[in-house]
Amino acid sequence: MKVVGLVSGGKDSCYAMMRCIEYDHEIVALANLMPLDDSVDELDSYMYQTVGHQIVVSYAECMGLPLFRRRIQGSTRHQHLSYTTTPGDEVEDMFILLNEVKRQIPSIAAVSSGAIASDYQRLRVESVCSRLGLVSLAYLWKHDQSLLLQEMITKGIVAITVKVAAMGLNPSKHLGREIAYLQPQLIQLKEKYGINVCGEGGEYETLTLDCPLFKNARIVLDDFQVVLHSSNSIAPVGVLHPSAFHLEHKEESTYFSNNSRTSDVGSEKVGYVHEVQGNCVPEYGVRCQSSEPTSDFHTVADKKLQISRTTRGTFSIGCWIQDSSGPSKGLQRDMAAVLKNIESQLHEGGFDWVNVLYIHLYISDMDDFALANETYVRFITEKNCYLGVPSRSTIELPLIQVGLGKAYVEVLVSKDQSKRVLHVQSISCWAPSCIGPYSQATLHKEILYMAGQLGLDPPTMMLCSGGAIAELEQALENCEAVAKCFNCSLASSAILFVIYCSASLTSSERIEIQYKLETFLRQRASSYLPNGSTSEVAGPVFLYVLAPNLPKRALVEVKPVLYTPEDKETITQTGLQNPTCTKILNLWGFEQSKWQDSCCQKYIVRGKICLVAISITNEFAANICSETDQNSAPCRFFGTQQHMKRLARFCIYLLDEIFRENDFSWGDLMNLRFYFSTSLCLTADALSLTLTEAFTGFSKISQRIEAGKEPIFNLIPVLGSGRSASVDDLITCELFASKL
Repeated sequence: MKVVGLVSGGKDSCYAMMRCIEYDHEIVALANLMPLDDSVDELDSYMYQTVGHQIVVSYAECMGLPLFRRRIQGSTRHQHLSYTTTPGDEVEDMFILLNEVKRQIPSIAAVSSGAIASDYQRLRVESVCSRLGLVSLAYLWKHDQSLLLQEMITKGIVAITVKVAAMGLNPSKHLGREIAYLQPQLIQLKEKYGINVCGEGGEYETLTLDCPLFKNARIVLDDFQVVLHSSNSIAPVGVLHPSAFHLEHKEESTYFSNNSRTSDVGSEKVGYVHEVQGNCVPEYGVRCQSSEPTSDFHTVADKKLQISRTTRGTFSIGCWIQDSSGPSKGLQRDMAAVLKNIESQLHEGGFDWVNVLYIHLYISDMDDFALANETYVRFITEKNCYLGVPSRSTIELPLIQVGLGKAYVEVLVSKDQSKRVLHVQSISCWAPSCIGPYSQATLHKEILYMAGQLGLDPPTMMLCSGGAIAELEQALENCEAVAKCFNCSLASSAILFVIYCSASLTSSERIEIQYKLETFLRQRASSYLPNGSTSEVAGPVFLYVLAPNLPKRALVEVKPVLYTPEDKETITQTGLQNPTCTKILNLWGFEQSKWQDSCCQKYIVRGKICLVAISITNEFAANICSETDQNSAPCRFFGTQQHMKRLARFCIYLLDEIFRENDFSWGDLMNLRFYFSTSLCLTADALSLTLTEAFTGFSKISQRIEAGKEPIFNLIPVLGSGRSASVDDLITCELFASKL
């Protein structure tokens, strides 16, 4: 991509541009924001470094690129972490500046910034980029700062300090010093006081005098003054005011020469400086494929929509098109009808998209993924979800084969608005970006719901080469990077792994995926427990799903759920199961047997979480049906309607027993899914009717559940599912209940 580099003069913005070039992007212009008054060194700004701005004008000649500059006229008016367009805010100066760059150089597609750890700055750059239809590149984001500083020095960044404001740094001694000289002391100060080695906490600021990007000249500082802002004896604050400098021209440099093209800029603009004037902020609509409002989407008369929902504080709503035997009008119409229906359900309960924590998007053909997104962004927008957009997982399912429409959506909804959302839209080396209205993860009441992760290489956003195992390893590293932002890890905190496997994988490849995942967790777990022991923590629940296709034709997608208790001391007790403490209810003639435990995975946090997965294989189905059907062969499952009725009742019986044993109730239910194999040759309608009748009967017998208008379960048609990568279940039941 052709890139404009946001430059403050500091080491970070220069090194970020160097990283852009390493990833085959092309820097074609520079952009800088400076004070209104040239004599002012530093502004009271949360966003911009301005110390040394008098020298930044030379970057155009040093790099041989056009430099666009704007004097900052706004101030800090919108102080919340997430930014919304605010007239008079200093962020609008950046918008005006980059808008002019884009107008003069239309080929520009991305913006580079030197953000390392500041969400405040990153979110504002991303907001401006989103409004202008540009991609944010932040290749330094979340890098280890000690390693990053060493990289900068090793790769030729020559930068001096122009501001110091930290314990152990003295203006008279340390201003004007090169970072290579200060590096050992900065490392010591980190160990002693916990400072940010790269100055991300405002400990110091730098000015780059030379680097490989400066192909034409380096800057020589001839004279400067130290301006003391605070003489505090613990952490004095001072800035460097440059008094005189000159350029020292270089011989022809070959460094980055292959990426130093300026063909789209025009030779008359190379090295020129343009000051961007004006106060008017152009109006830009929300960036999407179509401006068609959601009100134009009506539930089509020939679409029979089916809704499911639970009722607790955090509840789920599912919507799909039922009995889709007629000719389809396309995925977008189906998708619009489904989302509009969910939106109506939310509004009826006094909620909106802002209350949604997570979205499962199921489509019938992954070739239509772009069309699905086109419709999706008309409903789920950053404006509608002002507390943060939901996390999301998307897979292809055999919907048409079981009589459903081309789109099926599940949403997890919270009645409160206490969620914490991680949404990084910048492309970086940290984890895959989420450019659009879906986030990497959402934390709500100690549960971290992570978006489905593919094996994408973060800086390139391309699937890594090497096959399924390479993709799995990268996906797990991506998940680990996200988890780290919430001070947890997969090995210590994961309670559920849903592994979506592409149907293109062989059975042996899927088995290898399972082995690799278990090995990864076992090895990582040893670093979180004393003496490398893993015996204190029960393992997570595993669910493997065989899907026809995944986004980007990926071979595997990983969707973890993590438990992150506020009291970290209790984490080693999670997953431990308590013995049965209540009398077993004789329901439909079922009796407790040892074999029942072998078809069930549980993760119980006493008084908080109940997570269950029941795997009904052919063998288990034969056991279940032969217990009361003396006419059936003891080792075969025939798949009759009577047998399906028996399996449905067994799942309800077993779930209810687990609830009773662990002091949970059906009122704690958040979501309940039944994955069913297409090998059963059942329609979704037929299975839905069987399960509905079973729940109605259970409600009359036990009085432990109230039968409602809508089912409390979602049916997920799959090519295969199970607790192992063999995915040989007929039906897999996944339940999540919470008292949090």
